[in-house]
Amino acid sequence: MKNKRFNFRVTERRYEKLNLIAQEKEKSLASLFDDWIDSLPEPVKEPITES
Repeated sequence: MKNKRFNFRVTERRYEKLNLIAQEKEKSLASLFDDWIDSLPEPVKEPITES
């Protein structure tokens, strides 16, 4: 599996909030995002119908 990378901007306040949560849970910011993404429901795939 090849890792993908993305960048986004966040306010200083939100960055510090995430940093504090990561320290409290003894995780990295990347681990927090991984856990959050994994907690999202799986998208429902519509079946392909042929006409």
